[in-house]
Amino acid sequence: MTTRPRFLTECDRIVRYLAIVGGYGFFVLSLLVAFEVVARKLFSFSLQGVDEIGGYVMAGAVALGLSYALVHRAHTRIDVFVEKLPSGLRPAVHVLAQVALAGFAAFMAWRAEFTLSESLDYQSVASTPLQTPLWIPQLVWTAGLAVFAFLAGATAIHAVILLARHPDQVAVHYGPRTVREELNDEMKAIGTPAGRAGDGSQRMLP
Repeated sequence: MTTRPRFLTECDRIVRYLAIVGGYGFFVLSLLVAFEVVARKLFSFSLQGVDEIGGYVMAGAVALGLSYALVHRAHTRIDVFVEKLPSGLRPAVHVLAQVALAGFAAFMAWRAEFTLSESLDYQSVASTPLQTPLWIPQLVWTAGLAVFAFLAGATAIHAVILLARHPDQVAVHYGPRTVREELNDEMKAIGTPAGRAGDGSQRMLP
């Protein structure tokens, strides 16, 4: 069994906190939506702006969650062609995908910072009844994307180092998740040891 590098373990600690913050954001939003529904139905009263706040929470939580998905290899990867490549070439393709993701993450963070700067310069507010200063939600959004870009760049560098030193470990840490890995995670989530997933579960794996 391959030991997870300390670098990725430390990254995991960081992104877990970000994911928790995003989760609490959705939890508070769900309470607001529930209150809005009940208030409208029973008292003909509305908070005026829950939908707007929902958009801000969604943007911020998604930006914060990108880093968690990165470290846990949860981003969608289309690997139908990768599986048909020679085994010696696959690690390089995985590293290329990681570098491309880092470049795209850096671009998103750069454009987010530009948007935030414009909102601060022009003191922009939302054209809604709340008239929310746009820099407030954009700050959370930009911060999430900045962390994502930083971690994407760091993992890309780590992937390149692995390719040079231990190419056999690249797929383990930066390749698409396998069916076995996803099944083991599901078994852990429901409290069933991976080794006791039933002999039948092992037979289901390709």
